[in-house]
Amino acid sequence: MGIPTVVGRFSMDINWILDITGDTGAAALVGLTVGVIFGVSSQRSRFCLRAATVEFARGQLGPRMAVWLLCFSTAVFWTQTFALSGLVPLEQARWLSSPGSLSGAILGGLIFGAGMVLARGCSGRLLVLAAGGNLRALLSGLVFAVTAQMSLYGVLAPARSALAGLWVTGPANIELTSFLGLGPYAGVAIGAVLALIALAASWRAGIAWPVLVFGSGVGFSVGAGWLLTATVSSQAFDPVSVESLTFSGPSADTLMFFMTASDTVDFDVGLIPGVFLGAALAALLAREWKLEGFEGAKSMRRYLSGAAMMGFGAMLAGGCAIGAGVTGGSTFAVSAWLALTAMWVGAVLTDYLVDQPKTRARGPAAA
Repeated sequence: MGIPTVVGRFSMDINWILDITGDTGAAALVGLTVGVIFGVSSQRSRFCLRAATVEFARGQLGPRMAVWLLCFSTAVFWTQTFALSGLVPLEQARWLSSPGSLSGAILGGLIFGAGMVLARGCSGRLLVLAAGGNLRALLSGLVFAVTAQMSLYGVLAPARSALAGLWVTGPANIELTSFLGLGPYAGVAIGAVLALIALAASWRAGIAWPVLVFGSGVGFSVGAGWLLTATVSSQAFDPVSVESLTFSGPSADTLMFFMTASDTVDFDVGLIPGVFLGAALAALLAREWKLEGFEGAKSMRRYLSGAAMMGFGAMLAGGCAIGAGVTGGSTFAVSAWLALTAMWVGAVLTDYLVDQPKTRARGPAAA
């Protein structure tokens, strides 16, 4: 039984869900489901782009790099497989259907990457940590969400719009495999090759198989998001966007949803609670849930300034480390790959300029 047959049966089975929840309610339920998968997988695998970039900046190819590469390759493989099978119309996704801001990707990515190192975690990682009782991550996540909202509609919106408009593709974004003439199977092949490299790096780093399973689960949640929203969109009467994981827009939308008691629900509003629920359950079952606070005023300033930088940078880049770096990257949108590269550059430079001097000053024994 092939993938299209399985999903075809699933498409017929969701009609009763649409009848009960409505179109937007079904989208919110999909967001909740995808969020739970991501939350559990991320908490158990310790998935974190910031940790991976720090390893890279210090000349290591360790477990965090391997887990990140495993997640990314899995997301690319499943997303491209579903698209090749005709199950996910990626051309309808925002990353490919809208013009891409190359200036926003570069500048926003650099700002986000620097903020990610200062906050000691990307926006998705902060949400997972907050679900495990980390109050530093909870407050930083709120600052991230508020700044993202300010960058989208508030006082920071004019600056974001001006920077994003400096260099734009049009009328739609550039899809890299088509632009390079690589053929329809290139995306799946690239995902498979990257997965083999990730497995080799994981073996070299001595990563246990449960971590490999959950690390690939993070990437699979991205593919599942594309597949499930595409399935709901094809069955729904009202417009439902074909989308997947990201944390900049959904964090801002979820914050406003609970602040204004809005009755409008969608994928974004279901996603954030789903991630929090999944990560909290995983932390509780593993007996890793514990309250943690700030270590002092200096630490607090660092975390919150980094969170604010991530909020603005994510909205300028078109997405966060997950939204642009993994979800957008899985579509091969040129602006997403530029944003991901800029995030790595910003994070590596910030670690080299801010954190590594402190480590060298403490000496080898402290390191």
